[in-house]
Amino acid sequence: MSETMATEPVRRRPRDRRQVIEAAAAALFAERGYHRVAMQDVAREVGISAAALYRHFDNKYDLFREVALGLVGRLHDATQDVPPMAEPTPEAARVAVDALLEAFAGATIAMRATGGIYRWESRYLRPDDRHALRDEFAGLRRRLDEPAAVLRPTLDPATLDLTALAALSAIASVTTHRTAIPVAALRALVHEAALRVLMAVELPAPEAAEAGEEPARPRRRKDQLTQAGIALFAERGYHDVTIEEIAAAVDLTPSGVYRHFGGKAEILLTACGRAAAALDAAAEDALGHEEPREALRILETAYIRFAVEDRDLMDVYAADVGALEEEDQRRLRRVQRAHVDDWVELLARVRPELEPREARCLVHAAFNVVADLSVALRRSPAPVAKAWIAPVLEAVLGV
Repeated sequence: MSETMATEPVRRRPRDRRQVIEAAAAALFAERGYHRVAMQDVAREVGISAAALYRHFDNKYDLFREVALGLVGRLHDATQDVPPMAEPTPEAARVAVDALLEAFAGATIAMRATGGIYRWESRYLRPDDRHALRDEFAGLRRRLDEPAAVLRPTLDPATLDLTALAALSAIASVTTHRTAIPVAALRALVHEAALRVLMAVELPAPEAAEAGEEPARPRRRKDQLTQAGIALFAERGYHDVTIEEIAAAVDLTPSGVYRHFGGKAEILLTACGRAAAALDAAAEDALGHEEPREALRILETAYIRFAVEDRDLMDVYAADVGALEEEDQRRLRRVQRAHVDDWVELLARVRPELEPREARCLVHAAFNVVADLSVALRRSPAPVAKAWIAPVLEAVLGV
């Protein structure tokens, strides 16, 4: 062989390929949902073969778990540069709170396209991994609890932790919508909303209670099936529930389900339609009010009632629309956007200094906080949960 003959360069695997794979998978899981992403989709996005992908991850679940835990790891990393308080003074505590909120906001906005995995797709984690994820988030709240306790010394630990949860939920809301707004403005907006929750809101102590009574079972079979489907979809996600399980929940055979619905998708569509109708009725009532603050309060009360009393339905309405046929998705998403528009219109009347996009971001933050608190307070009596959530929602909106 001639010494002058050119030799082909040796192809080496990039050192950061695993991180590249996780980033691509996170974007796909957030966009399509866990069940609509295949390993081949991830491989194609990265530009490698499926065989090369399996050298890094044994299966899709393994990849999904690493993505979910990796994202919360980035939040932990973002707070590592925030030093602990040198002494427990109000001045030091306020500096620590601001620094932590700034770190949380910056990291969350950087993950805006992928962080939505936590909102709904974490349902698909196995119990031990789900518990690990919850422990990680609890650790993040504890970082905030310490300085917040100095600033709010009259709050008991349980209330402090719920307050930290609500503050971080306001920041996390940036992953639930795509409102176009400059990063600096968004960062300041959610930082201020979180700070209002931590500092300004007056809260009753949360009261733990035994689980409330089960909702009454409807008499009509179609309504029973819808109720059973909602509960199962909310617990495990639409894709992991079968017609057989829905039928068994109401003591029917699968063939009995098909006398009422064409399939699982029709049950989901019926459930989403109910949620849309409930929210639309509240908006119509509110918009008929002449006084903007009172009109906004009507919307707030209705939304909190929906979240507390029909939490499963709210979860399904927000999480599983993507499982419907495209035309049904478009129709329901138009309804959802219209409901947000109603809130934005009323908030802008109450706070005319806000730009429309700022008002929209705050509305999404309020929705996120209500959803998270309704879960955290699920063992409290409904009146207690509603009374606790209401002032937090208003603090987020700044009204």
